[in-house]
Amino acid sequence: MASINPAPAASAQLPSEFKTEYHPRSGRPTLFQPFDEFRTSEAQHNAPIIDDEPWCPFRSRGDFEFSEIAIEAALNKSQINSLLSLITRISEGRAQITLKNEADLLKAWDNAAAELTSKEQVYEVHARPIWDWALDLLDNPLLAPQFVWDACRVYKRNDTEFERFFNEPWTGDRWWDIQSSLPDVNGAVPFAFVLYADKTKLSSHGMVKGYPVVAFGGGRVVGWLPIASLFVPEDAGEEGKLGYTTLKRIVWHESFFKLLELAAQYSKTGYSHKCHNNIVRWLFPVILILSADYEEQCMMSLIRGRNGKCPCPVCLVPLAELHDLSKTYPLRSMEEAKEALRIYRHSKAQGEELLKILGLRPVENVFWIVSYSDPHDALSFDRLHALHAGLWKHLLGELKKILASLGCEAEAAFEKLISNFPRWRNLNHFKSVINVSFTDRNKYQDLSKQAFYAGLNILTSRASQEGHQLLRVISTYLQLDSLIGLDVHTEGTLAAIEAELLAYITCVESSDIEKLKLDWDFPKTHLWKHVVRDIRRKGAARNYSTRPNEKLHGPLKDTYHDRTNRKDVATQILCVDHHKFSLMLLRERVDMVDEHNRLQVLGDDLPDEDVDVTFNGHVKMGAPIQHPSSILDLENRSSVDRAFQAFWRKFTEFINRSLPTYGHQLTNWITFPADYQIHEYRYLKVNYKSMVDWKQATDHLRCNPQFHGSPRFDHALIQLTVDETIFVRLIFLFRCCISNLGSFEFALVQPYTARINSARRTDHFFKLTRVKAMPRASSIFIPLNSFI
Repeated sequence: MASINPAPAASAQLPSEFKTEYHPRSGRPTLFQPFDEFRTSEAQHNAPIIDDEPWCPFRSRGDFEFSEIAIEAALNKSQINSLLSLITRISEGRAQITLKNEADLLKAWDNAAAELTSKEQVYEVHARPIWDWALDLLDNPLLAPQFVWDACRVYKRNDTEFERFFNEPWTGDRWWDIQSSLPDVNGAVPFAFVLYADKTKLSSHGMVKGYPVVAFGGGRVVGWLPIASLFVPEDAGEEGKLGYTTLKRIVWHESFFKLLELAAQYSKTGYSHKCHNNIVRWLFPVILILSADYEEQCMMSLIRGRNGKCPCPVCLVPLAELHDLSKTYPLRSMEEAKEALRIYRHSKAQGEELLKILGLRPVENVFWIVSYSDPHDALSFDRLHALHAGLWKHLLGELKKILASLGCEAEAAFEKLISNFPRWRNLNHFKSVINVSFTDRNKYQDLSKQAFYAGLNILTSRASQEGHQLLRVISTYLQLDSLIGLDVHTEGTLAAIEAELLAYITCVESSDIEKLKLDWDFPKTHLWKHVVRDIRRKGAARNYSTRPNEKLHGPLKDTYHDRTNRKDVATQILCVDHHKFSLMLLRERVDMVDEHNRLQVLGDDLPDEDVDVTFNGHVKMGAPIQHPSSILDLENRSSVDRAFQAFWRKFTEFINRSLPTYGHQLTNWITFPADYQIHEYRYLKVNYKSMVDWKQATDHLRCNPQFHGSPRFDHALIQLTVDETIFVRLIFLFRCCISNLGSFEFALVQPYTARINSARRTDHFFKLTRVKAMPRASSIFIPLNSFI
């Protein structure tokens, strides 16, 4: 197939785009690399250890795969026995299955259904010490090469110099500082742990709860903490009293000790370990990151919470100053907390006064026993709870109150705009918002993007001063959320976050609207004050997000419903989880052997998918329409869509004008008969080099009048000329064949290049860039390789 490529913009390629500066103790020289080598890890060059029977200790691969299906499907004892019995009878020729897939099974079910007529206090903690879990990973031949031991500082060359960037935890300053603080022992390196803990409701009515502790790195449940409120006190009147509140924290930290005991010991002495490449390293376990929502952060840091004098787990900001992000206060430290507790034990009255000032509880923190693991430094900003299900949830509540104060017409207009919001991949679509609450916290992130634009034409300064001010707050919130969510941060992006935080304003301080929130001094308005520091010290925000671990609650709930008898549920859930984890590791071994064998068979005849796709704007169409359309039929669509007006003439002119530009010599003017066949497609896959993390990324674009019941014509950015990029909306994707020249792929698009007379005040006020679509009749043809 012939290709048409727009001329690329010229760019100077420097020989070394990236610089990696390793920690001095690593003994490794500074590394300069071009882009193609930078993303190639050392682990990729280590051949896997091939095991002829990776499914052991199962007797056969079939036994392993059956057990894998059984545990994923949560089959009980009776179901497993019945299924094994059926398999045995089939193998012996005494039974037969004619079903080939799920569709056959569903059809059989439907046929069957059609024939029916319709009608002392002891707290139990389950712990798998994190050190035991870590040793299992170190001994795994597939995982061992993936461990990173040395801190490093990484740089990318910009126009004039190398600029440092932050992404993985080992590129942050905290890892570097810890490695600098280790004993002067040859091969001494941090063995970093990332831990998450949070309560979850196991039963639908919420009476049965679980308290998993998860270690990052496969999402392994390493502990199950007791929930003290389920056991004490017998007198409900004790709830909230100082003694009971302190008891809950003692129970939590004493329970957590069971997970950390061995790690705490080796954090002081180190642990000699020969790595997969035969290098002996002296490992010092540290708690690098604690990932949790605000409630759990209060428990981990032992602060007094939202009503304490200093309710931030990281710094000593006073309660009354939480809203003011322009001010900076001293950071908390482990040494300061230890000294306050020492004074409390010497003099309860004097110590209690000091603890109140610091906002701390009179309890010894379990994380103190692990060296180099200050909990206040390990605690990290969490976008899910601090922003999406935190601050945004409050802003949404205020938005609803303001809309209600404007009356039913304003609410109806807002709902209509939300319902009509364009659909695109991985974006939740909402039909209604005003009277709906969401239990899925992930939906709040998508709703924040849509609610802002829906409110712009309703909450004008003339209609509602409070609403207009709130939209300005939401605008800054969205700017910050987008910046914080980047997977790679440079000094430039961090400076942008800090500047936006200084520009952040609060909502109105007075209003006649009933119950409108006027006091914004609560912790979640302050927590993102520390996000830049967290990124510098621990890498991108995804490294300490609770989002991946919250998803683990689902399988735990499923296990509770499907695999327990509702008694001693923790033991049963953890047993199933252990089985799943074991099978997951075995599956990785089996897949590795299968892949090795496949490549051995192929030898030098590797298919294209085994070769990295280069960053050349590669595009691929999919979802073809079965029957082609004639060019005349397409032009006749103009009766319902003016985008197809003069389709025949415009396409003819486009072909004759553009093909010579792209190197195709034409000797005659090309014409097309009325029955000229054009093949329509409704999906476009675009691979491109991300400017955020310099990796290959993929866009999945739809051009479909009925995609899951709704029209979907996505927008995209294209290279119109060497110097001009524009936004367009897809109208029609197609492939056609031109005699003597070959097959070509084009798109009919609606350009967003209409002139805007002047920048509107609204655009400046909310930091918006406005683009405007040309009329549908002004649609243009472009080659598919124009898509960026």
